[in-house]
Amino acid sequence: MKIEVWSDFVCPFCYIGKRRLENAMEQFPHRESISVEYKSYQLDPTAKHIPGKGFYETFSELKGMPLEQVKTMNQQVGQQAASVGLTYNFDDMKYANTFDAHRVAKYAESQGKGKEITERFLYAYFTESELMSDNDTLIRLAGEVGLDKEEVEKVVLSDKYRNRVNEDIDTARQIGVQGVPFFVFNEKYAVSGAQPPEVFSEVLEKVWDEEKEKPVLQSLNPKKSETSYCTDEGCDVDNK
Repeated sequence: MKIEVWSDFVCPFCYIGKRRLENAMEQFPHRESISVEYKSYQLDPTAKHIPGKGFYETFSELKGMPLEQVKTMNQQVGQQAASVGLTYNFDDMKYANTFDAHRVAKYAESQGKGKEITERFLYAYFTESELMSDNDTLIRLAGEVGLDKEEVEKVVLSDKYRNRVNEDIDTARQIGVQGVPFFVFNEKYAVSGAQPPEVFSEVLEKVWDEEKEKPVLQSLNPKKSETSYCTDEGCDVDNK
């Protein structure tokens, strides 16, 4: 079973949704047959880190919301994160552009480290308050999951994997993704948002049951038709 996940490293519900999917997968008896692929998405392609300006203040200005309302809203999100064992540090969080982080993630995927870098980047942003648009930070974090830091630096200082990231974003538009996280199972079933684990469990069972069913071919030959065919015993030729 293949699961594709569109997400962004600064999306709070993406990390929550990731953990809820993983919790459902842990209870799924066929979890070893599942492959998960993370796709790039940017919530704010124009995002820019402004030194000295905190996350709450930036978010308040962008959304046109009172500062206290922003704090209350994010505290509620933090409570949801805590329910799945995550710690969100909104007080020190740094608003940032994630395009280069997605490029590094594509490189990591090419090296068999896609899952590891996704988890590391999410934890770095939400819990450790790392600046995810900083080159040195991306290189250091990539090195922590076993990637060659010199190769990562080459990626960061170039345009490598830009097309791969844009392809993911374009595909998201084509299939109607309007928000993340967005999960696609076997290119047939879509689940939008950080759904409860039981929802993911139901989808996993449904997709698995469908895939394990053997296809039954239906004959479309006209009734009473004469035809010619071969079997392991020879060929029967209709001469009529």
